Amino acid sequence: MQTVFYVKNMVCDRCKMIVSQSLQELGATLLSVELGQVIVASDNSLNLEKVKNALEKNGFELIAGKNEILLEKIKSILIDFVNPDIINEDENISSYVSKTMNRDYALLSKLFSKTEGLSIEKYVINLKIEKTKELIQMNSLSFSEIAYTLGYKSSSHLARQFKNQTGLSMSEYKNFQDWDRKSLDQIV
Repeated sequence: MQTVFYVKNMVCDRCKMIVSQSLQELGATLLSVELGQVIVASDNSLNLEKVKNALEKNGFELIAGKNEILLEKIKSILIDFVNPDIINEDENISSYVSKTMNRDYALLSKLFSKTEGLSIEKYVINLKIEKTKELIQMNSLSFSEIAYTLGYKSSSHLARQFKNQTGLSMSEYKNFQDWDRKSLDQIV
């Protein structure tokens, strides 16, 4: 037997590590830890309230509602979609989400827009802008390389989106060095 927990605000490998440690401290036997989802071996001694409290202490939340679970899965998939190691330039957002979720994209998009107040495409742009800020801070890639890394066909397209979202050009942002970045779980 196993128990599946859906966890809000898991957005990176460090989050997976913290959630894993929190559950192991409670004596849970972890079977799988993915963004937004943890599977543990069922154990009657694992108290749901203790799990909830341990996660909340570290900035995470248990998700119970069906739509909330679906939204967190979509967000996790979109975070993966903008990951430079995963980006496939030949695949668009709708086919990627639909294929990964094994559901109709129109239904998922409607649920996402209704609940979050913005489209999936706008959410992906926000994710890419935050990833661009991170890559600018790292100062290891040129603006053209950043655009290519994030799946843009041209650096001018990224530059326009960056300016529209932040009010600064990428050069101004780099020189300003008062970096205003949002964590991925705060993007909406």
